[in-house]
Amino acid sequence: MMARTATEAELIRRSQQGDEQAFGELVRRYYRLVVSVAYRLCNDPQLAEDIAQETFLKAWQALPRFHTQRKDKDSTSLRAWLCRIAVNTAIDEMRRQRPTVGLEEVTLPDATQATESIDQTLDAEVVRSAIARLPERSRAALILREYEGLSYQEIAEALDIPIGTVMSRLNYARKRLREELENYLKAHE
Repeated sequence: MMARTATEAELIRRSQQGDEQAFGELVRRYYRLVVSVAYRLCNDPQLAEDIAQETFLKAWQALPRFHTQRKDKDSTSLRAWLCRIAVNTAIDEMRRQRPTVGLEEVTLPDATQATESIDQTLDAEVVRSAIARLPERSRAALILREYEGLSYQEIAEALDIPIGTVMSRLNYARKRLREELENYLKAHE
């Protein structure tokens, strides 16, 4: 069994040398993050699991080329690198499945539940729907920032774009969300 004290850098180094157990520990540490990113992009739990599997397969295959030294201009954090692979894999998969990928159906609570709970469910669905309608790249930046808590630098690394573009995409996504949600609120007053 892998020692819990193994550092990420050590696990990466061992994984790059073909140690499947070390890579398994990296997968264990980052699996929830990758599934979360994929799910928030595609809104389909099974597809998110498939995207996560594909992400880790791609990561295993590309790991020998992964650089951990921050001095290297081309290096990146493992977290940002995995997010980049997950975002790109999710976008590719959604493009392939575009006609069949839609928003997850709204599941209304039982009638016995409080009206407040119903309102919360509907409000969450309205926000999910508004996010799902954002352009893919803006949606990815928003999800990485607001749901996964990545820094602007990590988002730039994950999406392979300049920080200025990250800020622009986030600004655009927030503006569109604000407009959609304001329109929704006006229509339901």
